[in-house]
Amino acid sequence: MTSATGASLDVEGLELATAFGTPLYVYDLSDVRSAYAALRAALPESAGLFYSLKANPHPEIVRQLAGLGCQAEVSSSGELSAALAGGVHPSACMYTGPAKTAEEIQQAIYRGVRMFSIESLAELRRVTSAVESARVCARALLRINGGRPPGHSGLVMSGMPSQFGIDADQLVERPNDFAGTGHLRVVGFHWYVATNVSSADELLATFSFALRSSAELAERLKIDVEFLDLGGGFGHPVGTAGQRYDFSRLREPIESALAAAFPRRRAGMPRIAFESGRYLVGGAGRLLCQVRDVKWTKGQAFILVDGGINVLGGMAGLGRVPRMAIEIQKIGQDGDPAPPLADATIAGPLCTPTDVLARHVQAPSVDRDDVIRIPNVGAYGLTASLLGFLGRPCPVEVVVDRGTVVSASRLVVTRVSEKRRNVQE
Repeated sequence: MTSATGASLDVEGLELATAFGTPLYVYDLSDVRSAYAALRAALPESAGLFYSLKANPHPEIVRQLAGLGCQAEVSSSGELSAALAGGVHPSACMYTGPAKTAEEIQQAIYRGVRMFSIESLAELRRVTSAVESARVCARALLRINGGRPPGHSGLVMSGMPSQFGIDADQLVERPNDFAGTGHLRVVGFHWYVATNVSSADELLATFSFALRSSAELAERLKIDVEFLDLGGGFGHPVGTAGQRYDFSRLREPIESALAAAFPRRRAGMPRIAFESGRYLVGGAGRLLCQVRDVKWTKGQAFILVDGGINVLGGMAGLGRVPRMAIEIQKIGQDGDPAPPLADATIAGPLCTPTDVLARHVQAPSVDRDDVIRIPNVGAYGLTASLLGFLGRPCPVEVVVDRGTVVSASRLVVTRVSEKRRNVQE
């Protein structure tokens, strides 16, 4: 591998780890392009595709996907900054997420965002007020919390009490309240039914459910739907070896479901779009860590590495999301490998018992100072971690493409002075 300075670096990671230290994230842009091509081929040709920056807002990744044609789904001022820095035009950004503040809505409008996903009636009023004050026109999608879809293996996010979306029956009961104004036109619906789905059949059931429900809502509300964001949920292996899932047969069934839900569809309306973060970048990333100790306690092996839930899976470590089944791979194995450890716990360096990446897993036999790799962590790796916990530095993130180091950078968590706000009574 050639670095930006012309030095030769080992593609497997040992020399990268020496050059930049560990823990170290490595992202491969060629995998991003491959994933994008596979997902585009699986979706209707006319469908839009939003990249969800929450998966990985690294500017080189955003720039790559923007150049390929992705729009951006952002849910904070920071993600909006990352999207714009990565070359996404503000008109190609959709602002999502619950509990948007008036300040961030105003900032998004000022920076050129003109599409908002609306999570509640109060939020609709906040966005309406902001666009009217700015004297601009914008579009809104009503995020729907509809019925529960057919059975899923992923994390279901619809059909239950939730901070996300507007209950469909609330829309039907109070349609005029959600009609929008001249400055903020309500042009359609936003769905996100489930996440990290591995089955094409389950995804098709999700999208068909959203299409049927959208058509029924449009009929009951007496509106013409111009745009439907059907969400995503395209899964990918996380933290373990494995190829991206095959969703190649989705295109024609989705087109058929769209035609069945909107049989009088004219002039390409409604237009549909999908979102993806995990599928597009999950396979592009790997995490390199160094083994700091191997110890035995009460008959069980503990492999202690220099990257824990502060750099990977922090939300999982807190029990906020399902735990990842981490798999570690030893880099640079010489000679015949020693027998694997049949019952090992992989733990990080943090002073808390929650800093565990995996429990009771089979692991390769490793020694102190060995470098290990965790695959398929390009999505929800660093950004879903406890970066500020215990004040440890963030890992370096290296981006590679066709054997060349494109960039090497590190996030810095710092403290800045704040002025007291002038609050008007």
